[in-house]
Amino acid sequence: MPPAIVVDRVSQLFPGANGAPDARALDEVSLEIKRGEFVCLLGPSGCGKSTLLNIIGGLLAPSSGSVKIGETVVRGPLPSDVAFVFQESTLLPWYTVLENFRVSLEFQGRTDGWREHSMAALTEVGMQGFAGYYPSQLSIGMKQRINMARGIALDTAILLMDEPFAALDEQTRLVLGEDLSVLLARTGKTIVFVTHSLSEAVLLADRIVVMTARPGKIKSIIAVGEPHPRSPDFMLQPHFSEIRNQCYELLRDEIRSTVDAMREARDAHTG
Repeated sequence: MPPAIVVDRVSQLFPGANGAPDARALDEVSLEIKRGEFVCLLGPSGCGKSTLLNIIGGLLAPSSGSVKIGETVVRGPLPSDVAFVFQESTLLPWYTVLENFRVSLEFQGRTDGWREHSMAALTEVGMQGFAGYYPSQLSIGMKQRINMARGIALDTAILLMDEPFAALDEQTRLVLGEDLSVLLARTGKTIVFVTHSLSEAVLLADRIVVMTARPGKIKSIIAVGEPHPRSPDFMLQPHFSEIRNQCYELLRDEIRSTVDAMREARDAHTG
């Protein structure tokens, strides 16, 4: 079968303001992602991980290169086969959880059976008892469970996730990571997941795409080789530690390069 996603020589420039030079966020990134694969984008801050995710999802047009979802070239916002889960909750505060689902499904033109479909998705993440709650009544972890459920309810083949667990405590991250692994095993969705966490990447990914400091390029791709579903017990295995250490070795110089660039920019500004 053809790949689910093909990124072909994608570069991204952001114009500089007030005479500042353009900033190159991505430089000639090419990547193929198979159907049903869980891929983590891992790299230092500012390396273009989220930019690449936004380009894949059609939220941002690349300066050059192209992205294909299946056989379709991405030319606009959110192809119909793609759902996003962001770091910040996107639940509308004036609607209940169930009403938020209704709005999302209606936006995609899916009105028949929306209630049953929404409740089934909430049940998948153990949140069916909170359908009538407002977002302000929920913890951060509960909101992210519901954001995951909404991605499930949209029933897309591809799920793009931009550091969805970054604001959560470590224990909650582990639980939601396990839920996500079970979801992948059950549904066969293709998931692209941005993270700064080495452990999270190894726990979740089939392949880890390690990116360089800005401008972001692909430095290496690491195959994890562990079947889904996974549990946190995988983190106790020597194989987990080996891959995590390999990721750190690849990222160490990139992190130093990013820190040095930040210091130079600070010194230039203050000097």
